[in-house]
Amino acid sequence: MTVALVLTVDQRDSSHTPDRIPETLERLAPVPTLLAFERTAGDELQGVLDDADAAMAAVGELLRADQWYVGVGVGVVEEPLPDHARAGRGPAYLRARTAVTDAKTSPWHVRVVADHWAGRALESTLWLWAAVLARRSPRGWEVADLVAEGLSYAEAGKRLGISQSAVSQRAQAAGIVEARRAEELAGVLARILLEEAS
Repeated sequence: MTVALVLTVDQRDSSHTPDRIPETLERLAPVPTLLAFERTAGDELQGVLDDADAAMAAVGELLRADQWYVGVGVGVVEEPLPDHARAGRGPAYLRARTAVTDAKTSPWHVRVVADHWAGRALESTLWLWAAVLARRSPRGWEVADLVAEGLSYAEAGKRLGISQSAVSQRAQAAGIVEARRAEELAGVLARILLEEAS
């Protein structure tokens, strides 16, 4: 039995915007997966992950882009595993399909469907994380990306040609600490869901 998080993701307003799938697949490529992200049909992509932190890293990329309906389904994926994510079957896939459909009318365009209380908690955490990221300016993202690389505020300031104090102000406005905590909590809840579904 394989327990996983299936991410089914549909591009928002795809009839009036360019195809975002190729660039998004490139951004998601470094994320470890059980079955790699790929286009399923039209403007939809899908991936299967059995690592909670990796799954939340992928969700973080999608939230940052703010161009997707994101559905997360948690549960069993039928074995033997197929060669491609789009060929998979099982409860996790069905839940991901329900989630991405419901995401079209949900806050922050994200839904989680799981047969456990932690599913709702994870969904709430993702909404709060999305709210923090939505207020982040391009300057805030500059600082956030440098800090994510492991740079201190002083080192980020040198890289950007601004003072450490200015970096700190940008970091606070960008909600860097809050976003990191949200991602950590999301990872914990995703791990609970994977463990409880096994």
